[in-house]
Amino acid sequence: MNIQTYRVNLHDTMRTEKQVAGDQAEALAIKLIGQAGLRVLERNYRVRGGEIDCIALDGETLVFIEVRYRKSARFGGAAASIDTRKQQRIIHAAQIYLMKHPRQANRPCRFDCILLDSLSDQPANWIRDAFQLV
Repeated sequence: MNIQTYRVNLHDTMRTEKQVAGDQAEALAIKLIGQAGLRVLERNYRVRGGEIDCIALDGETLVFIEVRYRKSARFGGAAASIDTRKQQRIIHAAQIYLMKHPRQANRPCRFDCILLDSLSDQPANWIRDAFQLV
């Protein structure tokens, strides 16, 4: 008897409504990034202590992009959710990325935020150079 086994990733099958909405927001942002002429290098780059939603090239500039979606502005909306702590986690992940990709390390870098308050075709708020290393 031939028995096949399958691995099931519970993280993929048990997505919450919030996670699914986040995935949709990131997909909209990636579409916007491509339409703006940037070349996506990485998506969902994760390291211990940080994550970057998208890493792209804008000409010669390496762009680390945070995508934020909030369906309600009750707690300040998407922009308010990128506090100093979140910025530090993104910067940390960017530093690790640059160490692991030395060919990219000499490029100018910037940190952008794409803010979505809706998952429809309403325009996103793209803040270029939203924050910097301090």
